[in-house]
Amino acid sequence: MGDVNFDFSDEAVIVTGGSSGIGRAIALEFGKAGATVLNADIRSEPKDTDAELPTHERIEADGGEGVFVETDVSEPNAFEAVIAKAREFGGVDVMVNNAGWFTRGPIESVSPDEFDRILDINAGGVFFGSKAVAADMRERDNGGVIVNTASISSTHAQADQIPYDATKGAIKMITQGAALELADDDIRVNAVAPGHIATEFGAGAEQKEESVAEGDLAKPIPLSRPGYPEDIAPAVLYLASDAADYITGEMLYVDGGWQTF
Repeated sequence: MGDVNFDFSDEAVIVTGGSSGIGRAIALEFGKAGATVLNADIRSEPKDTDAELPTHERIEADGGEGVFVETDVSEPNAFEAVIAKAREFGGVDVMVNNAGWFTRGPIESVSPDEFDRILDINAGGVFFGSKAVAADMRERDNGGVIVNTASISSTHAQADQIPYDATKGAIKMITQGAALELADDDIRVNAVAPGHIATEFGAGAEQKEESVAEGDLAKPIPLSRPGYPEDIAPAVLYLASDAADYITGEMLYVDGGWQTF
């Protein structure tokens, strides 16, 4: 992966689910790019065993400005606190709706509570996060950017994970609908769609490689490896940057070429 330089100095960026995995990589990358990063997560401690500091502390240790705001994205009113915190830094410039949950099992094994939980976190978190930040951006009348974390599962169904696929499909529609609705306010809305990514959801890289070869979505990845959180972060920064100023309502697949087959 080559270095890509973006400048988000004097901008406030919210990343939901920024304590681990893809969200942590995104938050750290925005920190390196000069943004004030607000990690909106239900916990500050990283799940990653090799992450020695919470995300906001890692950003500060690297010379940036990071803030943790305890946020349960499944609760619609939870976004009020993180939006209020962002206003201390001038208001939200970029919102990354990244927090997510994963469950696997045949359809008859999914309980109503389990279905509600994944729906509330994955789809509800994106919808209510977008709703809250859109109101803030419209009030300040200075435009803004929303980037959502979708998935190859947004458009490719898989057995034994119907609830997850359904929520990721919903994120695709939320992204495109919001892009249409907010365009007149100069608010761009896009999504990244990761492929097979080695995170705590998918265990380690070696196990992820096995799942790529043998799982429900088994087919070749042209780039011949699973992805990593650090592969997703630059794509998010690109969509949030002025370089993507004429892009809205799009799904950017970051999957090593998987969906081209």
